[in-house]
Amino acid sequence: MTDHGGGVHSLRVPIPDNPLGHTLVYVIETDTGPVLVDTGWDDPSSWDALTDGLTSLGTDVGDIQGVVLTHHHPDHHGLSARVREASGAWLAMHAADTAVVRRVREAEPAVWLDYLTERLTSAGAPDEHMAPLRAARAKGGGRSLPGLRAALPDREIVPGDLLPLPGRRLRAIWTPGHTPGHVCLHLEEDHPANRPGHGRLFSGDHLLPGITPHIGLYEDPDDTTVTDPLGDYLSSLERVGRLGVAEVLPAHEHAFGDAAGRVTELLTHHEDRLRSLLHLLSTPLTPWQLAERMEWNRPWSDIPYGSRNIAVSEAEAHVRRLVKADLAEPVPGDPVTYRAV
Repeated sequence: MTDHGGGVHSLRVPIPDNPLGHTLVYVIETDTGPVLVDTGWDDPSSWDALTDGLTSLGTDVGDIQGVVLTHHHPDHHGLSARVREASGAWLAMHAADTAVVRRVREAEPAVWLDYLTERLTSAGAPDEHMAPLRAARAKGGGRSLPGLRAALPDREIVPGDLLPLPGRRLRAIWTPGHTPGHVCLHLEEDHPANRPGHGRLFSGDHLLPGITPHIGLYEDPDDTTVTDPLGDYLSSLERVGRLGVAEVLPAHEHAFGDAAGRVTELLTHHEDRLRSLLHLLSTPLTPWQLAERMEWNRPWSDIPYGSRNIAVSEAEAHVRRLVKADLAEPVPGDPVTYRAV
């Protein structure tokens, strides 16, 4: 447990078998009892860490009044159902991410395997990569995918509105990109250590001190709309940079200052990456071929199977940004390739 002052604490809730290590779940004291920002991964060890952390604060999971969810990913939303069951707490999420939760809950697990198979095939994934997916589909797999049992939120986070936290001023800032309904939460109160700036920001995965958040495609098997997640993310970053907060309280790593400086670093990173991809696209490439050639935190040969799927999604998000900016275009074929223009 870390005491951030001013009635705000963070608990390190582990993410099993994940290099991120843990999610920082925040506990905000209010006039009517504690409210959580996110809940952590749905796993017995994570639940124990959450409940033990609350006990160390002199409270109990049964005292939780509400949960404000930055986004729907399982390392943030996973334990929400257990928290609500134990406490009767309300769960609040942006409507766009609530729609994702509802869609996943209502769909047959095979739908997501079919969707992933179709996406990767159209991206040019080789047969050896596709074989495990096709085998899982043939065996009726997919029932253990994370998020299939995620709790359906009962309150909507409306961008720009204050959240119902008695005695606190917590305002929702819509920051799409990492997910379509990601929100940051601006605590519009003086910093407890009197640091200069306008309050503090619970940034979820949108703004992290040392990690560049994953920006992939918004996945909806039934929606043919061509979205632009990277464009959404870059616009959201600029919006957050203008808040002038004194401190950022992210969902991973550690609290940090100089939000505007970190925003500038991330904007520069994506500008450099887009420039690099444009150079690669002097020769037509599929998204898979592009992902193979992009710079990651390790060589492509060392990237695990599941992480390659994420990498291809990120490559596609960057290509979409280039296409929308009229810097690249698709070349019809099977699979489709892209080239610079």
